[in-house]
Amino acid sequence: MVRERTVRQINRVVQAVANPIQEFLKLQSASGILLFAFTVAAIAWSNSRWSHNYEEWWHTTVSFGFGTFIFSKSLLHWINDGLMTVFFLVVGLEIKREILIGELSSFRKAMLPVVAAVGGMAVPALIYVGFTRGTPAVSGWGIPMATDIAFSLGVLTLLGKRVPIQLKIFLTAFAIVDDIGAVIVIALFYASSIVWGHLAIAGFVLILLVCANWLGVRHLLLYTVLGVILWLAFLGSGIHATVAGVLFAMTIPARSNLDKLGFLKKSHSILEHLEGDNPRHVSSDSEERDQSSVRDLGQVNEDFKSPLQRFEHALHPWVIFVIMPLFAFANAGVRFEVGLGSLMANSVPLGLFLGLVLGKQIGITLFSWVAVKSRIASLPSSVTWRDIYGVAWLGGIGFTMSLFIAGLAFGDGPLMGESKVGIYAASLVSGVGGLLTLRRRAGLPTKNLP
Repeated sequence: MVRERTVRQINRVVQAVANPIQEFLKLQSASGILLFAFTVAAIAWSNSRWSHNYEEWWHTTVSFGFGTFIFSKSLLHWINDGLMTVFFLVVGLEIKREILIGELSSFRKAMLPVVAAVGGMAVPALIYVGFTRGTPAVSGWGIPMATDIAFSLGVLTLLGKRVPIQLKIFLTAFAIVDDIGAVIVIALFYASSIVWGHLAIAGFVLILLVCANWLGVRHLLLYTVLGVILWLAFLGSGIHATVAGVLFAMTIPARSNLDKLGFLKKSHSILEHLEGDNPRHVSSDSEERDQSSVRDLGQVNEDFKSPLQRFEHALHPWVIFVIMPLFAFANAGVRFEVGLGSLMANSVPLGLFLGLVLGKQIGITLFSWVAVKSRIASLPSSVTWRDIYGVAWLGGIGFTMSLFIAGLAFGDGPLMGESKVGIYAASLVSGVGGLLTLRRRAGLPTKNLP
């Protein structure tokens, strides 16, 4: 029985290592519901009689440090500059995994989601600029470029097994490329004045991280300590601290020190030891030895995972079930003092709405069609052009990343409230439009939505 249990444990670990995309899709889809609930709660609070408490709570100053090094920021800033760095760290780990072994690992596989993402970023930005050119609001051109992976995959999951896994992978891949574009935009266009001393420290720490990877260091504590120092350096550099998360992720080793042969050899040795005990003569000593062997086997399984996998598996649930909902709760609140129609008539919400809804549809579908027709890419198996168009609708769900970039572009000013209205309206319409479009992929009726 012990042997069967340990064999099952090995199979689970090997399957988790071999199929990370399955776990990623499952967790991202589940988090969409939680994000929606916290968003509704934030909007309800900010429009209640206690709305002033919403603003006061998130602008409460929180300080930490030691000696003369004291960092004081509002609670909202600690979430956006601190916790969201962990979010971007996980994004960076996902990007690195996709580049090494996923949909971005080869030219042929990568071209369709890359080209689709480029179209899904360029066209929405151009539409927004068309509505806001010549005004201070034009600085928000990066807002409609984003796609929220959690919400879009959550909508796709509502269709169940009617949607092929290839379509989910395509959506994930182009949304990850969107994230790469968002990180580049944040680093280049939404930075304040550069503090070169802090940036030099960040560069030195990055060199240390790269050297540790190159020398074969796999201890997570070392990378964690250096990662915190990197974040602190970026925090005072003028470049948004979340960029540190992505750069840190790029230095995390993607290979373990234990290869497949070593894993099988050590596991087989432990199983042989378990088989050597006589199952008919169970004693407290033999039971303790068996439990010790099982723990040793678990450690071998853990050693088989790379630092990248261990970081991602440890942080991913915290990001999607704690950090992202907390970010939504802190940033999604907006007070509707006039009618929604009056708000949408302004250039910012209208530009964002049309950029996310129409821009994503046009950009993703058109650029994908050009890529396939020019034969630099091909449609995934079991995926039709209706599927691509449906996913293009879902690309208009900007939400998390759009709110984040809006905060960088507009701060706490009135334009921030207008941008939230445009983002919410576009995300809602895009989600419903994508759901209805993909619902008909197999000629199924659109009534009785799941």
